[in-house]
Amino acid sequence: MALKEYKKKRDFKKTPEPGLGGALRQAQGKPLRFVVQKHHARALHFDFRLEHRGVLKSWAVPKGPPLKAKERRLAVMVEDHPFAYRIFEGRIPKGEYGAGTVKIWDQGVYAQVTPFDQGIKKGHLTFVMLGKKLKGEYALIRIAKDPKNWLLIKANKKI
Repeated sequence: MALKEYKKKRDFKKTPEPGLGGALRQAQGKPLRFVVQKHHARALHFDFRLEHRGVLKSWAVPKGPPLKAKERRLAVMVEDHPFAYRIFEGRIPKGEYGAGTVKIWDQGVYAQVTPFDQGIKKGHLTFVMLGKKLKGEYALIRIAKDPKNWLLIKANKKI
């Protein structure tokens, strides 16, 4: 199950985060969604999430997504989140995983330039984003052979 790690880290009797009911979205023929959430937890960071196969593939970006061409930001891959998480805003209670405030910073649709599964496997995923703040071509590039550490890069192309 793609959301096994997500479920294991949370007590849904204590956290307002979305549970797993209706977790998977069937996106056939629909635009793929993305969301970036500003997360005031132990340390401020941004949660970068791309819809794929009904869930949100997720990366924590400590300094926030790049806005200028050729900017690079560390993006640490974390567990998949349910599709319903794309609209989550609120406070995760103290003592719970990810405790702190979550607010939507940007959201929109994206299109794959490289096929998602192939890009994740090879460590180089390219996509075009159409959000309010994030627009244009971006890439996620895995650092060396580390499966969790990636760079999020804004391409030099405008749309």
